[in-house]
Amino acid sequence: MTGVRIGRDPASPVLVGVVHLAPLPGSPCGQLSITEIIDAAVRDAVAYQDGGAHAVIIENFGDVPFFKDQVEPHTIAAMTLAVHEVRSVLSIPIGINVLRNDALAAVGVAALTGASFIRVNVHTGVSVTDQGIVEGRADRTLRYRTQLGEHVAIWADVLVKHGVPLGSQSIEDAASDAVHRGLADAVIVTGRATGMAPDPADLARVRSALPTTPVYVGSGATPETVANYLPAASGIIVGTWAKFDGRIENGVDRERVRLLSGSMRAATGRMT
Repeated sequence: MTGVRIGRDPASPVLVGVVHLAPLPGSPCGQLSITEIIDAAVRDAVAYQDGGAHAVIIENFGDVPFFKDQVEPHTIAAMTLAVHEVRSVLSIPIGINVLRNDALAAVGVAALTGASFIRVNVHTGVSVTDQGIVEGRADRTLRYRTQLGEHVAIWADVLVKHGVPLGSQSIEDAASDAVHRGLADAVIVTGRATGMAPDPADLARVRSALPTTPVYVGSGATPETVANYLPAASGIIVGTWAKFDGRIENGVDRERVRLLSGSMRAATGRMT
């Protein structure tokens, strides 16, 4: 599915579910075997697909505290195994996010497993985070993608959550740089932390600056609030809210996914 383009039709916003991998072997909180981790990832991914999601993103969410850039080789191996197994049971596109900011590893995993896109927390610019100063390396990411000969789409966070930009760049200027100078294929607007909703005004500013680029809401959307983001948003990325009882440590509840998907369709229908 490499090269699949999603989120290009503003009249049909997409729902993207986040598969939070349990702590991988070698990480401080790791307790499960790789088989148990993959089985849980497959269950969550299938629940998203059955609930009406149009794509999923697989990320090593459990590997706190995160390396700020290059992860260890066994982490890449574990994620490759997980993505391979998830892809074997899904018919929707898959994205990769290697936290905190290993875009090269994400491109490599995506290219070799047939995933369609990656998410990069800091693609351009510099952010002060709990991992320290994280610098965007669009130059390396784009060149590595070219070397592999695969068009893995790059979705770039704008003024990423759990971080403060180094400098006073506006959100619309940061988004414009990510696309026009960093050559990102899509951008993501989030709140300040995991599960926190972005300001709809910020989304509108980004959409105004990038009228033809896919722009995603990356956190905090609920069935009650999705209408605030449409039609400016090309899609909604959901993780925490889609879990049983809305608790991040639980598995994905396909009924909650269906509820959010239905709310998106209803909101879009009211606007047409």
